[in-house]
Formats: sequence, C-alpha cells, structure tokens
Amino acid sequence: MIVDFDRVELADVSRHFGRRRAVTRVSLAATRGDILGLLGPNGAGKSTLIGLLATLVAATSGSIRYGDRTAAAAGPDIRRGIGLLAHELHLYPELTARQNLDFFARLYGLDARAAVPAALESAGLADRADDDVSAFSRGMRQRLALERSLMHQPRLVLLDEPFTGLDDRAVTLVTDRLRRIAAAGAIVIVATHDLDLADGLVTRMAVVRDGRLIADEPSGAGLRNRYRTLVTGGGGAARA
Repeated sequence: MIVDFDRVELADVSRHFGRRRAVTRVSLAATRGDILGLLGPNGAGKSTLIGLLATLVAATSGSIRYGDRTAAAAGPDIRRGIGLLAHELHLYPELTARQNLDFFARLYGLDARAAVPAALESAGLADRADDDVSAFSRGMRQRLALERSLMHQPRLVLLDEPFTGLDDRAVTLVTDRLRRIAAAGAIVIVATHDLDLADGLVTRMAVVRDGRLIADEPSGAGLRNRYRTLVTGGGGAARA
C-alpha cells in the first residue's frame, strides 16, 4: 500500500560521515503543490538532503516526517510514495526504452500495458521505444529516467540535477511535466545548479551552504541575485 501524505518535514536533521558533517541541523518543510528549489554550491549538502528525503541515507540526528509518520514507523511502504531521479539514472543500457519501463512498471505493481506507452509519450520517446538505451544521448536517458521515477504517481518527487544534458526542447518538456505533477498535488523538490532554469520554475527556494540551511523563502523575480547575496555572505537564515 502507498502511505499517503501531503507534507514532508525535516526537523533539526544532521548527517555526519565520520568526521565530515554533510548536513547540520536542517529544518525544512514542503507541502503538496510546492516546487521547492534546493540550491547551493558544490558540496553544500544538496545531494545528501535528497538521499535523506529518499530514505536512502539515515539521519545522524533529527527526524524526517512524511505526513504524520517517520520513515521508520511507516516501513518500506513509504518508498511507494517517493519518486527519485538521482545522478545515477538506474537504467539498463542493454535493454530498450520500452523494456526498461516495463521492468520498473512491474516492480511498482503497475499495469505495464497502460503505464509504459504513457511514460514513453511523456518522455518524448515514443518513436524510440524499441531502441536500446545504450544508443541514447544523455538527455534522452535523463528524460526516460524521469518518467521511470514518475510512473507510480509518487506523492514526493525528488530530483537531483534533472536538467543535465538536456537541450532546450527537452528542458521545456521536463519543466512543463514538473509543473503538471505539482499542480496535481505532488510535492516536488529539485536540487539544481542551474539558476536560470530554477528561476520561473520553483515556487520556493531553500539555499544551503556548508551543510546548513541559510534561507527558506518564496521564489520571485531576481532569484539569481538573491542567491548570490545569500551564498556570498549577504544573508543569514530566513524563513518563509
């Protein structure tokens, strides 16, 4: 069964890898309909936060709640409500696009006959459905992996640099897709370095630096300038 929730919340979450403090006392929440931009320089802790929210990394301290449950209390079923697009795309290059999606649809317990054609169409790959993924460009693989992560209609969608390798047409496809799933009630969290793409897409921005949250506020015009001010030391912690 899917554990239903309309809010995810980190409360005073830290994650240490030995002596390295990847994330330190981060408190952050997102609700259905949000497209939260997780912004920060390399090594700021963005990917660790994505891993924590995906339940792939355990917090050293603090708690993460999905609705009124922690991941530990909900058990493995919580992952049925999460869709993840990470740096590693989790595709099988020796299989075709259709075979990859068919495999994951069956893992999710979906009717592949309906889910796979819809995912191929959303990815803009219906005409390449029976080509091996090994022949795809990085951008094509990225689009396929995005649809793989969305096939089960997750409540929480986590994306780590989803625009890598995409041309302008593909960027438009992906951003439109993210807007639609947020409008349908998903919680979308996007970790990205691309401030130009984040500007106009995200509804809120959470800025992390050196593993600490330094801003959590609505996104508006001038996102790039606001980000630069915060990251170069012009702003302290802020809350929406």
